[in-house]
Amino acid sequence: MAGIPARVALVSMHTSPAAQPGTGDAGGMNVALRSLAGELAGRGVQVDLLTRAAGDAIERRLDPGVVLHELPAGPRGPISKDELASVTDAFGEAIAVLAARPNARFDLIHAHYWLSGIASLPVALEFGLPFVQSFHTLAAMKNSLGAAAAPSESERRVHSEAYLAGQATAIVAGSAAEATFLIDSVRAPADRVWVIPPGVDVDLFRPNRTEAHERVRAELAIAPGRPILVVAGRVQPLKDQELAIRVLAALHEGSRGDPVLVVVGEATPGDERYARDLRALAADLGVAQDVRFVGALGRGELAEVLTAATLTLVTSQSETFGLVALESAASGTPVVGFRGSGMVESISHGVSGVLVDSRDPREWAEAIAGLLGDSVLLAELSESARHHALGYTWAASATALLGVYGSL
Repeated sequence: MAGIPARVALVSMHTSPAAQPGTGDAGGMNVALRSLAGELAGRGVQVDLLTRAAGDAIERRLDPGVVLHELPAGPRGPISKDELASVTDAFGEAIAVLAARPNARFDLIHAHYWLSGIASLPVALEFGLPFVQSFHTLAAMKNSLGAAAAPSESERRVHSEAYLAGQATAIVAGSAAEATFLIDSVRAPADRVWVIPPGVDVDLFRPNRTEAHERVRAELAIAPGRPILVVAGRVQPLKDQELAIRVLAALHEGSRGDPVLVVVGEATPGDERYARDLRALAADLGVAQDVRFVGALGRGELAEVLTAATLTLVTSQSETFGLVALESAASGTPVVGFRGSGMVESISHGVSGVLVDSRDPREWAEAIAGLLGDSVLLAELSESARHHALGYTWAASATALLGVYGSL
């Protein structure tokens, strides 16, 4: 088809698209890359996923039309995200070697996250290829909205993102909130910014699976009838699982039901102390017996937990969109989240859940207690949440992305 690239390179230097979300630095971006790659391949586009090799440099097919290339860069073995910037040149050189192969002629390079952009922009310039940048998170946004306990993002990252925004042929934002921030604060050219929300696998994430409800309660030792609150994501200050634990304590203190909190995800490298502090906080607040730390889950296991949940909490300080909110809605589980950044788009207030205007645990507890105490409203939200999620599919995201590619 005219205007549609035959072969694209999707670059994710710091985390492999094949990594399990909720482990290490893997999260919603990994889900998006795998999902989009599959959709693009289904439309006849050859997709090469490029990531840094933590071990041996390998090349393997993940799906029909989708090949993962793990490229050598820097010292062998895992490197912390803070140190990855020092090997972007080496990673870029490895991309250039791959791109020069007669059987690997890319039509376009699409970088995901700023490290990928810094590494692959010179390759795009060298080969005269269109260069698309997706940031997924922005340093300036995190610094302005992030948790006080979280360290500020480096000036190097701030300046690098501004440089990439000025150099990219096109920039793909995940939400209108991110696009606005890109234009107003990062000074990205408005005519190069496109908004393409993520999708959700509505077949995997679906409601009313009785067997999943029973299995989750049995495995987590949660008695029938007790409400289940879920918070899912990498364990780090920006995601603010601490707020979820304080909300649970406020609910118990006010005798507003006896919910159990399920924390899904592992600590991001460097945030292990934060994860330990969460357990200590639960003990100090007297709710340790009502918190289940289950670690990272596979996609199928997460889908079961979300469909068994009564409510999902999105406690993040900021999100460019918030994929978990969509996955929960698709599961028929309403979401309670903070009214800010991309969450005002991923959570439709009064349709897929409720947005809270503050980060005061007592106000969150009041909102949650209101939902738990109104079974009619909870059932209505569950049904409308599913309909809300059906409006977001990976097929639609891929179609929009091909429109961007075609315009270049």
